[in-house]
Amino acid sequence: MSDLLLKAFDTPANENIPDLRVGDDVTVHLRIVEGSRERIQFVRGTIIRMTGGGNNRSFTVRRIASNGIGVERSFLFNSPLIEKIEVHRHAHVRRAKLYFLRERTGKAARLREKRY
Repeated sequence: MSDLLLKAFDTPANENIPDLRVGDDVTVHLRIVEGSRERIQFVRGTIIRMTGGGNNRSFTVRRIASNGIGVERSFLFNSPLIEKIEVHRHAHVRRAKLYFLRERTGKAARLREKRY
């Protein structure tokens, strides 16, 4: 009974989101509203974490900004603000959370690309 009740509150999945995995190099196209204007902002980086389930699913993207400063941003999978997500490459990873990338910079922060 409670399972049916939980499904009633689920929002429909965003069809612009492909199948994502930890280690993917992605660009998230995010809709930003500033006053009466609306624009698209790009966030390009590596998915270091995926958490939750159902309506609560989220993922975190990490990128290196200017001067070698790392920036992380979390997104909800079902967010209507996500315009689309482009997957540039898949990486071969052996962990579910890539928190070790926080201490690494430059070439040490690279992940091996997964070949199919």
